[in-house]
Amino acid sequence: MGSYIAVTILSYLLYLVLTIGSGDIGLWSLGELVIGIPVAFVAGLAGGKVFGEYIPATLLNPYRWVLFLYYLFVPFFIAMAKANIDVAIRVFTGNINPGIVKIKTGLRKDMALTFLANSITLTPGTLSVDVDENENELYVHWIDVKNLEPEPQEICGDFPQWARRIIE
Repeated sequence: MGSYIAVTILSYLLYLVLTIGSGDIGLWSLGELVIGIPVAFVAGLAGGKVFGEYIPATLLNPYRWVLFLYYLFVPFFIAMAKANIDVAIRVFTGNINPGIVKIKTGLRKDMALTFLANSITLTPGTLSVDVDENENELYVHWIDVKNLEPEPQEICGDFPQWARRIIE
């Protein structure tokens, strides 16, 4: 039920953004405001089931949205900036020791694992290449392999803890 309501609200907000500047009541016309409600309701019915299957209900919590935004603009941005500098230095010095390593994530939900894999892939010098679905472990191509069984902290910092806080 929550996913239907969330999709309906998000659809109505998207409709309002797309029709902004259309009228005489603030930024919208009365017709646009009224027509948007059934359109959003239909979109909620159509998309609620799909999103309900793949998106955990915990993501409907606005606190997690705030956490996600904080994660994007502070820890993830800092890690990405550091990784860019690290990769640039490695390119100039030739200090590269690439390889594929397996990390134990400790995450339980597929979406959290996907969140972590995408965060790792977006950080220069690392690339998520495969997942062990039974153990929820990731195979990561890493530009600086120091040992074959690294701790997740060595590769991706505190990304697994953030994935757990935001998704699980």
